[in-house]
Amino acid sequence: MSTINETVLEIDLNALSQNFKYLKSRIKPETKFLAVVKAYAYGSDSVAIAKELSNLEVDYFAVAYTNEGEQLRDAAITKPILVLHPLPGTYEVIINRCLEPSIYSRKTLKAFIELAEAKEQTNYPIHLKFNTGLNRLGFTENDIPFITETILSTKSVKVQSMFSHLAASEDLELKDFTLKQIDTFKKLSENLIKKLGYAPLLHCVNTSGILNYPEAHFNMVRSGIGLYGFGNDAEENKNLKPIATLKTIISQIHEVSKGESVGYNLGFIAEKHTRSATLPLGHADGIPRSYGHGKGWVTIGGKKAHILGNVCMDMIMVDVTNIDCNEGDEVIVFGPTASAEDLAGVINSISYELITAVSQRIKRLIVRN
Repeated sequence: MSTINETVLEIDLNALSQNFKYLKSRIKPETKFLAVVKAYAYGSDSVAIAKELSNLEVDYFAVAYTNEGEQLRDAAITKPILVLHPLPGTYEVIINRCLEPSIYSRKTLKAFIELAEAKEQTNYPIHLKFNTGLNRLGFTENDIPFITETILSTKSVKVQSMFSHLAASEDLELKDFTLKQIDTFKKLSENLIKKLGYAPLLHCVNTSGILNYPEAHFNMVRSGIGLYGFGNDAEENKNLKPIATLKTIISQIHEVSKGESVGYNLGFIAEKHTRSATLPLGHADGIPRSYGHGKGWVTIGGKKAHILGNVCMDMIMVDVTNIDCNEGDEVIVFGPTASAEDLAGVINSISYELITAVSQRIKRLIVRN
């Protein structure tokens, strides 16, 4: 029998601590560590994760959007919080909640300074994002004269950091591209530091960058997926432990005779006698329809049980013909013993997509295994 009675996402804080300490061991002691806790801390629980990392003395947090930073402030998280993609309409909230915006264009720089001056701010921390090849957000070299003139003409803001984002740090076949990005960022930052007359923090590596490009650690690194147990490399994954385990239970078992169907649109027709187990989670919980028809699986009693027919909104049915199990038994969707990377791979996806898609209606359980 299971120790749970519903679908839950267990979040192991000891695994988080282990991952953090391993990643810290790969950087110099004086290098600052920024933890990325956007998207509910990669589908887990941003507040629980941020509190634990605060206790572990992480230096900075990063979120994607302003409301994510608000949630952390509401939970009494006091560490600096970088908002990676703030929209101008949220700048007042950013200042009111002592969040720190990424500024990535002339328009956003002018808009934030205008508001900061109106609110009589002095040396409000901002972070300048540079585009070095990802071509998503960021200033370019041509913007440096504008940045310099604009910032030096006001006392309302001060550059807390300059940063960029590597496009392929996990792919060593694209090492030349990554090295070019790093070199571009280094030259841009050195140029702007000379013009500003002071040296902000510099950061451009993510988890894979921490592991693969120590020469680019500068004085701060960022980590998201690594904290949650994935190193984007089979060997590095051995040093990390997935913090999240998605568990559910068997609601009912059906004996399906040859020729009978299972699920919507007769998605599965039994070619022989089949035992089908119904589980209480579906595509509304983050299990996409693309896992249907046997592509996806769960683990029951250490054995794979493949999905039968179509994934429903709230349920999936799996084949337990050759598995000794009963109604109420525990089922593992993914976790340390059932790789999210392997499961994501069968639909040509990645672990990021699978773990961040776990619905907020699924109960989170904080554990220390």
